[in-house]
Amino acid sequence: MMSLDNFQRTVQNPSIPYARTIIGGLLPGGLVVIRGSVPEGAERFQIDFQCGNSTKPRADVAFHFNPRFKKSGCVVCNTLQNERWGWEEITHAMPFGKGEPFEIVFMVLHDKFQVSVNGKHLLIYKHRLNLEKIDTIGIYGNVQVSRIGFVSNKEEVPDASQFVVPYIARLHSPLEPGRTIVVKGEVNEKANSFAINLKASDSNDIALHLNPRIREKAFVRNSYLDSSWGEEEKQIPHFPFSPGMYFELIILCKAHEYNIAINGVHAIEYKHRFKQLGKISILEIHGDLRLLDVRSW
Repeated sequence: MMSLDNFQRTVQNPSIPYARTIIGGLLPGGLVVIRGSVPEGAERFQIDFQCGNSTKPRADVAFHFNPRFKKSGCVVCNTLQNERWGWEEITHAMPFGKGEPFEIVFMVLHDKFQVSVNGKHLLIYKHRLNLEKIDTIGIYGNVQVSRIGFVSNKEEVPDASQFVVPYIARLHSPLEPGRTIVVKGEVNEKANSFAINLKASDSNDIALHLNPRIREKAFVRNSYLDSSWGEEEKQIPHFPFSPGMYFELIILCKAHEYNIAINGVHAIEYKHRFKQLGKISILEIHGDLRLLDVRSW
């Protein structure tokens, strides 16, 4: 679950239907986090990112997010413009359960919304209307909401020319417990796989090999020591990547293991097999992704 410490603005227990202005609008890099629960008898609810609050004529809806519970359920997304709906984008994975709590995170990016529910990536919705036009959030239907939180987190657009894939860079100081590496990128639309490697400076050893295989939905971890690969680790509660998805992957080096989180959610640990941490000083990234930023501290 998201930490609420860094929320700039929150609304507690709003009554539904709810429609209010988003102070300062939505900016790329921002998050809108909605916590609540679905009542037992619910048929549907919707969260609308609206352009104004007019009902006659009805305000444009840039992003209509609409879970429906009939049969096995689905989530319908659409855009309303000049009082006419566009084409529906339907997601058949149903992350909401009747009578169950939820946390929805809407990540606002310059070209799309990226939505996760209960820490799991759900869908991507590409902008059909200009992000600047969105100034109102509306919540309607069979839903109880305990909290709406807004985090403005400006999306920095780094000079991507320095992050060409394959990417190889030397860490400004060798690895040790407490060091953090952040990789920001976007999975290609037709991605097969990509890899992030932490390597030794004085040999071909790969201390940490992270290899998300998008097509097989496998997140492989391994080490390459003394000219041979070790045993692959693949266990994971759910596969965190999806074609077209923006991600921030954080590697935290600890005394006995690496901790890896994706988009703020802890994903895996990997025990050190290459124990001489001070020799690890090269970061290598290759495969089917667009690399946006790499940092370490």
